[in-house]
Amino acid sequence: MTRELRAVFGGLLAIMVLCSAIPASASDFLEAFPLSRVENEISIESPAHRILFSPVREVNDEIRSETMVRVPVSGIGQLMKIATDSDRRAARDYYRQRLQEVRASVLYECQGRDCGRSNVWANQIFGQATLYGRDDQQDYLAALVENNDRRWLVLVYTVTRGNQREYVWVEQLEIGADAVLPGAASDGGRVRGPIMVPWSGGVTVRFDWSSTDRRHLTSWASEPGAQVVLTSHAELQPNELLEQSMERAAQAADAMSALLAKTGVSEERQKILIVGPAIQFREPTRNADHIELLVILAP
Repeated sequence: MTRELRAVFGGLLAIMVLCSAIPASASDFLEAFPLSRVENEISIESPAHRILFSPVREVNDEIRSETMVRVPVSGIGQLMKIATDSDRRAARDYYRQRLQEVRASVLYECQGRDCGRSNVWANQIFGQATLYGRDDQQDYLAALVENNDRRWLVLVYTVTRGNQREYVWVEQLEIGADAVLPGAASDGGRVRGPIMVPWSGGVTVRFDWSSTDRRHLTSWASEPGAQVVLTSHAELQPNELLEQSMERAAQAADAMSALLAKTGVSEERQKILIVGPAIQFREPTRNADHIELLVILAP
């Protein structure tokens, strides 16, 4: 087993490619959030549909975004009102999970004011005035689903309006095989994950991960030549030294390594990266104590 202390793994950790089978079209797997009501559904057919991969702003009635492409698409857009006994975080987690169950890569995501103005997203980007809400209570996700020579873009935008009503907008768009997208992986489907596993404890480390995630990891790791990358994160606690946080992360990594060894993933096939609090994400949950698992398949 090899351990390295590093501080930069952004490119590796940005890829989300999971192993379950992909249906014939994106709309076949991405059903509407169960605790929502579809208020509007539109057909989207365009030779140059605008897709954003960076924050948006409007200057002199012109849309500005550092990374933006126009690609030919064919698909649907759905506006859904989230039930009062749920919230947009649950909706966001639902779509994340559904994307995690298929071969998906997250190309871009943002939260709150880092996304730009909600007014611009609602009226200029999506053409849905109902989505105009609070700038600090919005998030956006763009993901790519691939199956042989067919590709789909999935866009998910959630927002809380001033009247506290919450909405989610989802676009499921098939795109041409030749369309160039920022952040699209060229790994040939060899990188699978990440699976994020929260951990807690000190001397005895406890992991909170689902049986579905465990089955996914076992399936991926069973392929000949597969290697498992364990990246251990720890949140810096009040009055805690960096070295102490790194040590907690190392202890969690050792515990996970031993657990994987018991399930058939030998130490020789494991790669451990101790990050601690050295990498910070815009998404708060990714700064908490957790381990991210990636499986790298053989060429």
